[in-house]
Amino acid sequence: MLSDIEIAQATKLIPIDQLAHEAGLTDAEFEPYGRDKAKVELDASRPDTAKLILVTATSGMPAGSGKTTTSIALAQGLKQLGKKAVLALREPSLGPVFGMKGGAAGGGYSQVLPMEAINLHFTGDFHAITSANNLLAALIDNARHQGQVELKEIFWRRVMDVNDRMLRNIVTGLGGSANGIPTEAGFDITAASELMAVLCLATDLDDLRARIDRIVIGTRRDGSAVTVQELGVGGALVALLKDAIKPNLVQSIEGNLAFVHGGPFANIAHGCNSVAATRAAMKLGDYAITEAGFGSDLGAEKFYNIKCRAAGLNPAAVVLVTSTKALKWHGGVPLPEIGKPNAEALKKGLCNLDAHVENLKRFGPNIVVSINHFHTDLDEELDIIRNRCAELGVRVALSDGFALGGKGAVDVARAVIEAAEDVHPLNFTYEADAPVMEKVEKIAKTIYGAAAVELAPAAAKDLKRLQDLGFDRLPVCIAKTPFSFSHDPKLLGAPKGFTLPVQRLILNAGAGFVVVTTGAIMRMPGLPKVPAAMSIDVKDGKITGLA
Repeated sequence: MLSDIEIAQATKLIPIDQLAHEAGLTDAEFEPYGRDKAKVELDASRPDTAKLILVTATSGMPAGSGKTTTSIALAQGLKQLGKKAVLALREPSLGPVFGMKGGAAGGGYSQVLPMEAINLHFTGDFHAITSANNLLAALIDNARHQGQVELKEIFWRRVMDVNDRMLRNIVTGLGGSANGIPTEAGFDITAASELMAVLCLATDLDDLRARIDRIVIGTRRDGSAVTVQELGVGGALVALLKDAIKPNLVQSIEGNLAFVHGGPFANIAHGCNSVAATRAAMKLGDYAITEAGFGSDLGAEKFYNIKCRAAGLNPAAVVLVTSTKALKWHGGVPLPEIGKPNAEALKKGLCNLDAHVENLKRFGPNIVVSINHFHTDLDEELDIIRNRCAELGVRVALSDGFALGGKGAVDVARAVIEAAEDVHPLNFTYEADAPVMEKVEKIAKTIYGAAAVELAPAAAKDLKRLQDLGFDRLPVCIAKTPFSFSHDPKLLGAPKGFTLPVQRLILNAGAGFVVVTTGAIMRMPGLPKVPAAMSIDVKDGKITGLA
């Protein structure tokens, strides 16, 4: 089989203006960025006609789960059945692209195109967020240097869209008073920036400005908050983001409309594409297919409790992606062995599927389990998963979207159509006005299976500050490993009774939530021993090695 990039480069794309016009967009509603992508700004009065479908997964493993591929395959499968399915996905970050995970445009014959552009610079959204974030950092430091603002403590960190562990903790302002005030600082990856979350949750430019003005950049000596509005620079940040807030329109290999916009990671941020892109997809199709990062304990929990609650969304159904490989991994099989037959390990790993199904049932929408099919799968192993799904009372179908595109996902599409006919009300994990720590404990005990939550001394100080500032009842965005329900990536399957260690509580007042870091989670990843960047090249004018 051809590589992902070879399949992508061999596909003839529909010109973006033709695709937009065929979808019913007027010239005033889209702005072409070259021949194959566009920025879209739909009339807000257009009704949301589509049924919203969430795609999530069982717990992660180093080989990935295939969520994006399944999302694209599902949209293409619905198209095969005569349905108008529009995708709403996140933009890839250069960190994973050049690091370990690779790109995020799908795979095989279920990709969004142009794959190279989407995985690299695309329309410049990530660059705009990076620039706006670092402009704010520079303006904060300048105002402090010029004596224009009193800041005892600065919360705002710089960002960049590559993995660089050396920049996690730095000191700025060295070299004498002309170069500023020496300050402990550091870099996060762009996907973890509060501005990324703000952009993804904002409904329009006015909401974007209001959220940016609410960002708390630090505290005075008396403990009171200093906001972007007080600094007087919100307009400059909006100027850098005014085009980035518009959803990006591209297409799937089989010609489905696809909005690819925003890219927060689910292990360190809220893990969902933009509200604007999701709404756009819902205005243009019969079904809007979106995904949330990593397993349902991370992405789906935040999709429901943060995004859906804030935007008033009510999904019609949820697709839970799993595979024999993923369940064998959680049954204790080493990564190099997960493609080999091992029915006993698969059965042992079913506890992970059970826990995700149990959690998703609590939220309400009907569940479809999509088995990501590999050529090494035995019928006996597939039947083990099918039988467990029958015991759990959820629909199940096999997806061959990677190898066959939409034709390989028709069974999943049929199951989704059936599941989405019976729309259930959405149930949230916690009450909106509950204290922050009550929300953390509810998620930890209900979703993760923890017995208790333990605050580190720094987190206890953070909690006191949140209470003093009046932000201790915001939603929570828990940052933790994607490889386990717990904080420890080595605790596979469905661990119970552990204590969840909370390291920090980070206020994101503009986004409207508190980021809760647990275990050894980092907001700036590092590169692996052999980065993917070492395989990427340009030959005869074409990019090679991108996955």
